[in-house]
Amino acid sequence: MSVSRSVAEVLADHVTLEVEGIDRMYLNVYIPGLQREQGVASFFRFHRGHQFASSALMDPISKAFVAALEGFARQEKIPVITFRKGQRKDDIAAEQRKKFQKAEGVVFIGKAQEKTPVFRTERRRNEKTGATYPWLVRSTAMVNQFYLYCVDRDFGPFFLKFSSYFPYSAKLCLNGHEYAKRQLAQKGIGFEALDNGVLSCDDPKRLQAICDGLSAEKIDALLRKWLRLLPHPYEARDRKAGYRYQISILQTEFSLTQVLDRPVTGRVFFEEVIRENLDIGRPSQVQLIFDRRVNKTTPGLFRTRVITEGVIPSLHVDYKNTRIKQYHKEGRALRTETTINNTRDFGIGKLLKNLPALRQIGFQANRRLLNVQKISHDCSIGEDAFDRVVRPAEVNGQRASALRFGDKRVQVLFAVLVIFSLQLRGFNNQEMRALVAQLLGVDPATYPIGRMTYDLRRLRLHGIIERIPHTYRYQLTPDGLRIALFFSRTYARLLRPKLAEIMPEAPPVNSALRLAFDRLKSQIDACCEDQKLAA
Repeated sequence: MSVSRSVAEVLADHVTLEVEGIDRMYLNVYIPGLQREQGVASFFRFHRGHQFASSALMDPISKAFVAALEGFARQEKIPVITFRKGQRKDDIAAEQRKKFQKAEGVVFIGKAQEKTPVFRTERRRNEKTGATYPWLVRSTAMVNQFYLYCVDRDFGPFFLKFSSYFPYSAKLCLNGHEYAKRQLAQKGIGFEALDNGVLSCDDPKRLQAICDGLSAEKIDALLRKWLRLLPHPYEARDRKAGYRYQISILQTEFSLTQVLDRPVTGRVFFEEVIRENLDIGRPSQVQLIFDRRVNKTTPGLFRTRVITEGVIPSLHVDYKNTRIKQYHKEGRALRTETTINNTRDFGIGKLLKNLPALRQIGFQANRRLLNVQKISHDCSIGEDAFDRVVRPAEVNGQRASALRFGDKRVQVLFAVLVIFSLQLRGFNNQEMRALVAQLLGVDPATYPIGRMTYDLRRLRLHGIIERIPHTYRYQLTPDGLRIALFFSRTYARLLRPKLAEIMPEAPPVNSALRLAFDRLKSQIDACCEDQKLAA
């Protein structure tokens, strides 16, 4: 069995299905006016008409809500399971779904005590009169949480977790691939499942259109539908007065799944990708995929992690609260997955209406990472291209000196360009100059601006970089990235270490290259001696 030679070849010739879509979403369901003490006080005093706002007023509402949930479970014959410490809720849910025969409904209700933000009442004293009065303060407490695991006709499995304590905030968890599979089944389009994804599909274009169609409006409609079907903690008069649930985004996974026709080839391909991209998590690389500047004050760990579970490795890249994970899914597909845990990392609000902007960031990050991996693993250039770089260039009457392969300054330029390879916003003279000076071992403050301008000009005339229109910033051209990778990697990985091995002044080594070269030299010397004797 032949193994594909490059990442680009595998992704171009051996992908049988490619689909881009939202995977898991974890959403916050809350009432905006009841998140602060003032809003809660207003609810009880001005809406409900009580003289004072007190946590004692919350208790009857909580008891009524819990009683409604328990009564609903009895009436509908829904199992109620108390989660024990250490149990995996997903495993229990999977077991219960196997027993569930209906097309739609509540599979079971789970109970667990979890620490939750709450409002408490503390007694305060009026300094003038000495009288005491109740005052609401924020606190935390261990509160029963009710997990309602459901199956929706359009969305498939999801769960809604309600707090049993005021203001009864909830969490909604759904999966975009389960939604896609339900839609395919309803439309009569044949497909084969791959865990929570799709392995094959009779109509890939329709599948992609379905994934693209998972909108904020449809997710909001799912919540409204089940709020009508399930017991509600608030009365109709409360909802009519504007105390209605809204949705914000806590976590969203944006995935790109590429199903490979040959699992063995896919495994070799993925391991090569990991080997070539162990530095992808450096801050200089991460700022890059997400088009965000990283500096000393940027929180979070910037790292690349290779995690192996059993025999399946996965590549992880971190940026603030956002993660990119790349792994070989079920031994059949390459899954590239960007998980955004805080929309504020990208200057985007948390409300569900911001989902389109987040989609663009997540999917663009996946594609950008794959694009760099393809080029970095398959970056060879032809002889003509090499010759154009190492000789002087003339473009529209403008001359530029050669970028000689062995020149130290040239190698530094290419090494720095590779660092900027993923940065969507490009780079300018100052950013480039600081890194070039650092690699050359000089003070960036003393490195001449004119020298950097000269180097940027010759890089531009050689077609390696181009100016971003209407700015003073530059970006790598596609050919420029290949050339920079080829020059920097060939010089750092091949020329310097291998040349050192074969030099007679080098310490003795038992490398295969040194031994082979010594044998070749002996054969050449022997041949020369034979020629002398024959003469």
